[in-house]
Amino acid sequence: MRMKLENEYVTATINSLGAELCSLQLKEDGTEYLWQADPAYWGRHAPVLFPIVGRLLNNEYSLGGKVYQLSQHGFARDMEFILREHDEQHAVYQLLSNEKTLEKYPSKFELLIEYTLQGHEVIIQYKVKNQDEKDMYFSIGAHPGFRCPLQNGECFEDYYLAFSERETAAKSLLKNGFVSDQTEIVLQNDNIIPLSYELFKDDALVFKGLRSDAIMLKSRKSSKTVMMKCAGFPYYGIWSKPEGGAPFICLEPWYGVADKIGDKIDFAEKEGINILKVGECFTCQYSITIS
Repeated sequence: MRMKLENEYVTATINSLGAELCSLQLKEDGTEYLWQADPAYWGRHAPVLFPIVGRLLNNEYSLGGKVYQLSQHGFARDMEFILREHDEQHAVYQLLSNEKTLEKYPSKFELLIEYTLQGHEVIIQYKVKNQDEKDMYFSIGAHPGFRCPLQNGECFEDYYLAFSERETAAKSLLKNGFVSDQTEIVLQNDNIIPLSYELFKDDALVFKGLRSDAIMLKSRKSSKTVMMKCAGFPYYGIWSKPEGGAPFICLEPWYGVADKIGDKIDFAEKEGINILKVGECFTCQYSITIS
């Protein structure tokens, strides 16, 4: 079931399946900013990644002496959420653990995803609550895709990413979706990455420990922009599909990362894993501003 939020400036549509943002439009001219899930390229809009980010080696992990199966990015994006609260500019969706999730992930949890419109901005908040009687280990992340180009007469290469701070940052080199020990400098005391499909020939750009708390998608040919505020997220992914010239770009703040090549450690020791004690709640948020 889809539901629309609306204020004076923007409309946002959310699907209860995955509590996924599936449209974000500027009202003054009707421009759609969110990727519209064309399956010829990538059939999703903005999935939540939970309880893992990325891939596990052999799609499995061990915890408490047992081995569990879990596919890429976890299961929350494919589950039906319950709409708990809503008004014209605000909605809260809830996902609770059940018998099926416990087969793949042995923790009782509540996941809340909250959307709030504020001017030209939509604020997305994640809350993870440990409802079990033992420690809970998890990762969570966002995977929103944006149309790129946003206007007729533009192309992907007309766009660039502008970071709020100058960065000296290396991407972690991926192999088959897994993190290797190798890195490659992408930013050298700079804050601009010009977009090209060549950037993604070896999969996503994955950064760790960026200083910037905001990243903007901008065009050299128009005034259309997307700004993502994502303070506090320890990892950041940027992704598109070079095959066939996919007209989208994903900007992805994460609390977690894919397995390392050869990584066979216990899930509790996995890089980027978050730990919640019994009864504790983890909260994080990011926002998207369109203009």
